[in-house]
Amino acid sequence: MSVGVVHRFRAMGCDVALAGGSPATAAGVLERWERAFSLFRPESELWCVNASPPRMLCVSPLFAGTLSTALDVAAETAGFVDPTLCGRWSEVVVSGKLLSRPPGLALDLNGVAKALAVDEAAAALEGPGFVSVGGDLAARGPVDVALPAGGAIRVVAGGLATSGTASRGAHLIDPATGRPSESRWEQVTASGVTCLAADVAAKTGFLLGEDGPGWLDARGIPGRFVAVDGEIVENDTWARATRLVQTCT
Repeated sequence: MSVGVVHRFRAMGCDVALAGGSPATAAGVLERWERAFSLFRPESELWCVNASPPRMLCVSPLFAGTLSTALDVAAETAGFVDPTLCGRWSEVVVSGKLLSRPPGLALDLNGVAKALAVDEAAAALEGPGFVSVGGDLAARGPVDVALPAGGAIRVVAGGLATSGTASRGAHLIDPATGRPSESRWEQVTASGVTCLAADVAAKTGFLLGEDGPGWLDARGIPGRFVAVDGEIVENDTWARATRLVQTCT
């Protein structure tokens, strides 16, 4: 697939690469999501929500929808991907554009916002192309992607995401302890129909430690796990998927 020029810049605190038609439109999507959900821009909606007293708040449709998705993800992953980072996600209530949360409870929507932004930016491209933001990828047509610890994979369409500690330090919180995870994995890569699906799978697989490969297999999700000692573990679904790609190419 020829995608033309690859545009590289920074957005959402990450390195971005995107290619395809209407790149400015896709870049604008990422900027809109950063304005809404940055933890480091005092003017972001997330910053303002966290700074507000714990009363009923009226939030934007984008914020309400993203938080609702984050709460759904928390339920689906038994709280491993948690927008409160402390296991209290069930105490957050979104009804339409109204949000309520307990006193002192801050939100961090990074667990879903970046991947949702990647999916929307990719949808804004014209024709074949891809959007990659800090290890989260959405592809519209085949693209070859380098893997952690060596090797590469061809993503035909859909999402691919890598989560872990190798590039940004201990940034994934274990909901059982409220502290940085001590998973045996350094990085976990997963694929999915969307970037969001892949990212949630990669984060959960990482946080589950030894149980990660089996958890992804039980859901038919391909996963590749790089251990702290350098060992590479591919779950059965990943092995079957890559064999199929090799057979068809």
